[in-house]
Amino acid sequence: MPKQVRKIFLTYGLIERRDDIIRRVRINQQIRIGEIRVIGAKGEQLGVLVLEQALNLAKEKELDLVEIAPDVRPPVCRIMNYGKFKYDQQKKEKEARKKQKSRELKEIKMHANIEEHDYQVKLRSAQKFLQHSNRIKLTMIFRGSEMTHLDLGRKVVDRLIKDLEGLGQVEKGPFRLGRLLMTIIVPK
Repeated sequence: MPKQVRKIFLTYGLIERRDDIIRRVRINQQIRIGEIRVIGAKGEQLGVLVLEQALNLAKEKELDLVEIAPDVRPPVCRIMNYGKFKYDQQKKEKEARKKQKSRELKEIKMHANIEEHDYQVKLRSAQKFLQHSNRIKLTMIFRGSEMTHLDLGRKVVDRLIKDLEGLGQVEKGPFRLGRLLMTIIVPK
């Protein structure tokens, strides 16, 4: 389905998006099959009915006939207030997203010849990130002739890893990438 058409369908509620799977939701006159299994408004089984009978039942109760399981034979439809159902689903999804904890990747950059005070500032930042359940990408940058002293940068990285031992652990060990020495640290 082209992107523009999908966007239009999503906008007007003709299809629903669930975990990157697009599922067509048919209601009332959009249902095209002759016989359907119907579930009442209170969850009771009404049995297999002809489409017109099911639509009349839904119209009498001033509700919608919504296709729940289109893949089974006969398809299962339910009599419900579709607008309220959709609103409740959106509310639940919003609540689930609110409770979901996002783990960001924070980056800390330093050089091999870092002073003690600057090191302590970077260490406190790293501790704060780990306490907030964020991952840390520690990047040691080497400039010019510092490339000849990779061991000094490695000592600083090892010291920082040792200082953060109680809060986090190394996910991806110190590795070189050109003029950079990088490490990924995740919270425990």
